[in-house]
Amino acid sequence: MSSAPKYARPVDVNERWHVDVNSPTQFTWEYDDGRDRLLSLYQKGKDKQWDTTKRIDWSIPVVEHNPIGLPDEFNPFRGVDFWEKFTQQEKDHFSQMQAAWTWSQFLHGEQGAMVVSARIVETVPDLDSKFYAATQTMDEARHVETFARFLQDKVGMMMPVNDDLAKLLAEALVAKEWDYAYLGMQVLIEGLALAAFGVFRDMATNPLAKQLLAYVMQDEARHVAFGRMALRDYYADLTEKERDEREEFVVEGCWLMRNRFLGREVYETLELDVEQCLDISENSEITKAFRGHLFSRIVPCVKDIGLWGEKVQKCYAEMGVLDMAGFNLDELMKADEDYAEQIDREKKEFAQRAAEVDEAIALGSSA
Repeated sequence: MSSAPKYARPVDVNERWHVDVNSPTQFTWEYDDGRDRLLSLYQKGKDKQWDTTKRIDWSIPVVEHNPIGLPDEFNPFRGVDFWEKFTQQEKDHFSQMQAAWTWSQFLHGEQGAMVVSARIVETVPDLDSKFYAATQTMDEARHVETFARFLQDKVGMMMPVNDDLAKLLAEALVAKEWDYAYLGMQVLIEGLALAAFGVFRDMATNPLAKQLLAYVMQDEARHVAFGRMALRDYYADLTEKERDEREEFVVEGCWLMRNRFLGREVYETLELDVEQCLDISENSEITKAFRGHLFSRIVPCVKDIGLWGEKVQKCYAEMGVLDMAGFNLDELMKADEDYAEQIDREKKEFAQRAAEVDEAIALGSSA
């Protein structure tokens, strides 16, 4: 069945978004050359492949207008005049559209990651990077499949791609230099997605949403590590002009990412006072807390790869996230991976206990 009827704002699903790319495809004939740490990450990428239809329990029910099970106190519009005048049906529709908008941006971002990682396979000069990017392309395909199923089967609604996200995706693809795809996707988009997923994972009370996000994050932690390793090596030899150009890209990209989670399209679709809604959303405690975590992976990664000039530090100071430069990225990534493994252990233990109960019941019935 087509996705078209699921979109709350009309989308021509038969129309393709074409992005002209300029970076040349590169082949290499050196098959033995490789950095141990990248090859180890490639091996890990192969070992950690999983099937969304088997690892995730899709039988778990989800409330369409509150798919992660957020308590009502997290609603920034509670107590606002237009919200209090809404009927319960209108409130549920509003909440469903907000959820659809957020999860749709996750979905569209994952498709962007799939395309960009495939592009990295083409454009990066080193074979070890091509190897890992190939495993990431498979990861991203799985993520697209997973988020699309969650939206269509559980939320029941979708929203078009946000303009800010689309702009950053296009800029990462059209740059002539191959490293911009890494910088835009692996560091900025994936880094922010990893933090955003973490906020939703930790707030979620619905077990399906929690395990879905945890499993995707397990993959994303490797992807950010990949971009960090590859760019740290390459950026060590940049000229001052080249470094300055990439820092400009980082600053612009970070502002685009910061502003993309306000949900303007929801308020426009519902014909609400857009500026009022944006002001309420931007100044709410939930948005401030959310933004407080969004750059937890990006800031230390940008510093680590060597793009730490005055304009980048000024940008992060204005955003109030400069102190995140001291975060231990390795510990954050390990925690993300461990969380998914813990969910798997808990599911296995629960299944074993359920089997033991069923066996005891069967024995009692036959006695």
